[in-house]
Amino acid sequence: MSTGPRRATIADVARRAGVSTSTASVVFSGKVNVAEATREKVLTAAAALGYAGPDPRAASLRTGRSGIVGVVLAGELRHAFLDPVTTVMMDGLTDALASISAGILLLRDDPRDDEPPPIIDAPVDAVVLIGCSPRTREVLDAVRQRGLPVVVIEGDAGDDVPQVSLDNREASAIIARHVRQLGHSAAATITLPLDSARERAPLTAQRVVDATVPVTLDRLAGFREVFPDGAGVSAAASLVDEGYLAARMLLADDRGAVRTDRPTAIVAQSDLLAVGAIRAAEDLGLRVPHDLTVVGFDGIAADGLGSLKLTTMAQPALEKGRAAGEQVARMLEGEEGQSVHFTCQFRAGETVAPPAERR
Repeated sequence: MSTGPRRATIADVARRAGVSTSTASVVFSGKVNVAEATREKVLTAAAALGYAGPDPRAASLRTGRSGIVGVVLAGELRHAFLDPVTTVMMDGLTDALASISAGILLLRDDPRDDEPPPIIDAPVDAVVLIGCSPRTREVLDAVRQRGLPVVVIEGDAGDDVPQVSLDNREASAIIARHVRQLGHSAAATITLPLDSARERAPLTAQRVVDATVPVTLDRLAGFREVFPDGAGVSAAASLVDEGYLAARMLLADDRGAVRTDRPTAIVAQSDLLAVGAIRAAEDLGLRVPHDLTVVGFDGIAADGLGSLKLTTMAQPALEKGRAAGEQVARMLEGEEGQSVHFTCQFRAGETVAPPAERR
């Protein structure tokens, strides 16, 4: 028994427009040029019949594709999208995937309990992995078992997987060197999460050995090229609140007083962490940059700095996302994917100065 009016088909549109079904189809596919007059007749007929275009389910059955690309993000999605780097990168990705009319399915990398990664049975044609995830390798293995095209953004994927990479170690060393040249010898770092536990805790040699997030390790290695003995705290996420709490661990004692052995500079692995560190310093009565130098990494438009402009390493987040989307599109068209490498640019700001005792 029918439960509603029948959905108009492309054949109905063609009949009403007085053209063949194939002609009406190419008007909607956009893959073949047709005369403007014919195009207008078809679109007018479609509007009159309430026909919005081909049923994507039918196309999926015909081609064996879902028209969806899975994007695997670390942790909770609500946290991921508090980071402007992620949102800008996703803009670039969707721009590139528009060329093949592909949609995006966002997935978390962490299964519940002992469940397999959500990507294992997601209805997707290809996958983009964000390498800041501590589970990149685990998810990558699941994708390989399915035989899906995959691109990894900033992660250790091996030689046979196209990667969109960034000079994390070199960029981190550049900004750490800038801090050192200002005269700072007591610098500390606030890192991104080290592993899936996402623990906010002081860095120890064992924790670094056990770490599983390549981006964190690369940026830490760059910092320690310049400050081999520099202290540090790992944050639970790239969030302003995490930067605040981590900086308090570096700057204040258990009673909340400023430590006498505090660092004179903090090198944060993201701009959001740097903003949190600046807020913590201000709450402790320390002036940035007069009493404490703080630098970041990302080059985002960070809120909460007042009139200060953050000194940071700016990364091309939009271009990274676009490159990943372009490689996915290539592979879905039967071409071989290619790795793409990007570099950061030093961006001078107003959050650095020589240590107070030198002035």
